[in-house]
Amino acid sequence: MTATAQPSRIRVQPSFVRYQYETAYDEMFSAPGVPREHYQALHRTLLGMPQEELLKRQQAADLTFLHEGITFTVYGSKEGTEKIFPNDLVPRIIPSIEWAKIEKGLTQRLTALNMFLRDIYHEGRILSEGLIPRELVYSCKHFRREMRGLNVPRDTYVSICGTDLVRLPDGSFAVLEDNLRVPSGVSYMLANRKVLKRVFPTMFRDYGVWPVDHYPQALLATLRSLTPENCQYRQDPTTILLTPGVSNSAYFEHTFLAQQMGIELVEGRDLLVHDNVVYMRTTAGLRRVDVIYRRVDDDFLDPLCFRPDSILGVPGLFNAYRAGNVTLANAIGTGVADDKAVYAYVPEIIKFYLNEEAILPNVPTFLMTNGKHRNHVLQNLEKMVVKAVGESGGYGMLIGPHSTAQQREEFRARVLAEPRNYIAQPTLSLSCAPCLIDGEVESRHIDLRPYILMGEKVTLVPGGLTRVALRKGSLVVNSSQGGGSKDTWVLREGNGEDRVAKITSFERKAG
Repeated sequence: MTATAQPSRIRVQPSFVRYQYETAYDEMFSAPGVPREHYQALHRTLLGMPQEELLKRQQAADLTFLHEGITFTVYGSKEGTEKIFPNDLVPRIIPSIEWAKIEKGLTQRLTALNMFLRDIYHEGRILSEGLIPRELVYSCKHFRREMRGLNVPRDTYVSICGTDLVRLPDGSFAVLEDNLRVPSGVSYMLANRKVLKRVFPTMFRDYGVWPVDHYPQALLATLRSLTPENCQYRQDPTTILLTPGVSNSAYFEHTFLAQQMGIELVEGRDLLVHDNVVYMRTTAGLRRVDVIYRRVDDDFLDPLCFRPDSILGVPGLFNAYRAGNVTLANAIGTGVADDKAVYAYVPEIIKFYLNEEAILPNVPTFLMTNGKHRNHVLQNLEKMVVKAVGESGGYGMLIGPHSTAQQREEFRARVLAEPRNYIAQPTLSLSCAPCLIDGEVESRHIDLRPYILMGEKVTLVPGGLTRVALRKGSLVVNSSQGGGSKDTWVLREGNGEDRVAKITSFERKAG
């Protein structure tokens, strides 16, 4: 149903003339034309701005992204690999009471996943008791036998996590997947906020939005809390960010975070290992390294231990790590916990280690190694989303309702050939939010990736990266598949909800 379908009931405003109300949960509207309480001021602001002004502000935001080099890389794109990251001008707003549940649920989840990782690399209690099949863990390509019996600082295997959440049609949040290896996107969260504060300064202030710009310092504090015991300067450990280099899709983020934290950005060739100690080459000579925030996958970290053809890593790095002379964040071998087949067991993992029910539920998941699950999925491929367990970025995925018969047959053959490599989930009706498309406000599907830090304590910066499926009707939010992002406003308690009536400025002047 569109906003123009019932003119007698709904007064259509120019900026919302093309807005469609779907069966999915709508973030802004509780009913067609009726904004939710915490969205009322934003709704009035958008209605009070002419189309030309909205376009002007979107162009100003796009220019900011262009001038600051806020980009990402699309591999294999015919139009070129380097793209300006698409941003949407209309913020997503989350009330404080909803954020409190998200924060509690993600803290619970990451705590349990760290306990799970320590267990499978040490005692293996959860495997001995048969809660998770041994073969499921040991067949995971991210399980590292080299990590067996190796202690990591604070037993923290995952110190930086980005968990993808979706809002279900009933308005509740569920976890779509965990990103525990080298989660990306936080720089776009920070960039979106910087731009929105310029574009809607008065409304941003009056809404009472929690800040996010302290994330880099929170990240640095988390990294330093993982300093090895034998570090010579524990109060000022040498912390660096290891990048694969300029050709990596997230290189902008690597440079941005290193700059914001005030640490060195290095490539593998900038480091060497001597007597199981890692050193960084500097103009003043060699300098010992204590903590490495690595944005390089396990396989490429050390050619002497993992892939011998890697030129991205550092020969001998794993021996230095095993000797306890350097910390890697995240730890090697964490990928087993974000395997999409292991994901299906996370509620049981939480119950096993914490004796608690999961605060944030999983999305129903079918394991292709289970014959009953597999038969059900193969008979209903047109209704399912099928995912490769180790892929990310929207690759290796079939979205049944938007697929062709040929694509479904190809995935059927893949599943039958390698059932361990695939899981399936029902096609979710992701929630919708207002987005500015060519000067008009339209509805698009979204998800949310909050970022969780675990060191001495668990820290969530209030907000996260709201990813947007910018293509009309699409459910794929990944930037590599045509998605974009928008700022996420988490309201302070008592703000936004009860102060909406006080926000009267439509901000007609250009920001």
